[in-house]
Amino acid sequence: MNDFIDYIFAPYKTYSTLNILLEIIATLFGIISVYYTYKRNILVYPTTIISTFIFIYLFFNWGLYGETIINIYYTSMAIYGWILWQKNLEADHKHVDVSWASKKEYLYATLLFALSFIFILTIYYFRPVIQNGFDFSFINQCKLHYSKIDFVDASTTAIFLIGMWMMARRKIDNWYFWIIGDLIMIPLMIYKGAVITSVQYIVLLILSFIGLIDWIKSAKNSQKIVS
Repeated sequence: MNDFIDYIFAPYKTYSTLNILLEIIATLFGIISVYYTYKRNILVYPTTIISTFIFIYLFFNWGLYGETIINIYYTSMAIYGWILWQKNLEADHKHVDVSWASKKEYLYATLLFALSFIFILTIYYFRPVIQNGFDFSFINQCKLHYSKIDFVDASTTAIFLIGMWMMARRKIDNWYFWIIGDLIMIPLMIYKGAVITSVQYIVLLILSFIGLIDWIKSAKNSQKIVS
């Protein structure tokens, strides 16, 4: 047990105080944003932007380029979602109605997964260039050689991309993708030595289940009111 604790906390011995502080702040705002998501509160978006901005920097430093890209995407989707939710606020000007995704939206989701998965693997193809400060003199070192972590990162990036897109469209199904992604990210973050971030994904996993139940209840209540 002590060896496991030493293993997961060992990377923090080499981290700067600033990086540890940034990880804590990003984690807290990430948890807060998911809380606001399941509450269907528009404050999900400013809190998401703060968290994702910080994680862009952290994931890039950890060599997780797929997660770096997805957090850039999160930021842009947060702006997109903020605008959509603002147009669909209920009478209290804070909450929105939710619904299930259609077959057509799942078709789009499948396409999004395929395109983003391929895109992230393309990013990893240029890893020597990226790791050397985008110096294209290293282009000859680029090879179609991927690790298991690369495929995991590409998959979670695609899954979270769909989750964020469906969340912006106020679809209950978004929670399924967050749950799957969180289950993958917990061990991945421990493996990468980011224990604080792994704790975030544990909390997010719990909140995702709560959010799924809450959004389903909300949709059923809306149907009762309409009928």
